[in-house]
Amino acid sequence: MNEEIVLYDYWRSSASFRVRIALNSLGLSYRRVSIDLLGGVQRSPEHRARNPQGLVPALAIDGHMLTQSLAIIEYLAETRPEARFLPADPLGRQRVRTLSYAIAMEIHAVCNTGIVSHVLDITGGGEAVRADWMKKFIGEGLTAVETLLDNPATGTFCHGDTPTMADFCLVPQVYNAERWGADLSRLDRVRRIAETCRALPPFQAAHPEAVKPA
Repeated sequence: MNEEIVLYDYWRSSASFRVRIALNSLGLSYRRVSIDLLGGVQRSPEHRARNPQGLVPALAIDGHMLTQSLAIIEYLAETRPEARFLPADPLGRQRVRTLSYAIAMEIHAVCNTGIVSHVLDITGGGEAVRADWMKKFIGEGLTAVETLLDNPATGTFCHGDTPTMADFCLVPQVYNAERWGADLSRLDRVRRIAETCRALPPFQAAHPEAVKPA
């Protein structure tokens, strides 16, 4: 009997959203355990035993507890032959990683809840400051991604005609951009690819509104 796969996540977490897309794309059955970030559950000793960083997601799979969304996605790509989350050629893998890192390590890193909450604490800013911060860094970051997508290797999706890890990163970030009102009107490639992905069942089932607690 296969061991149960358990995803410890938060419904609105971009990093969790990425991993849900990957798991859904593989057709893997998994159980979600919600970690309430707003309630501070991620800092509990129980969750830090899963992830010492006190972050989500954490994935229990194959007898191991994995953390860091991109590392999880790459693990799935390496252990599931049917996964095509990374291209077969080194240059293609480098490009997909570049696009993924531009989102996950540059945009998301400065826009996660802990960072922005600390900015508000030390500046005395309110919700208007939070929104301005999000619009600036998400907007600038996705503008750079739009330029990276101006490449012959871009196809139906970020790289070629099969969704890859880059698409798994892009869609959650576009969700955040829309949530915070960032201007995407000039980002034709970003919007086209995101809409194409959103029509696919693995992306739809992973969407925050599809997993939002009742």
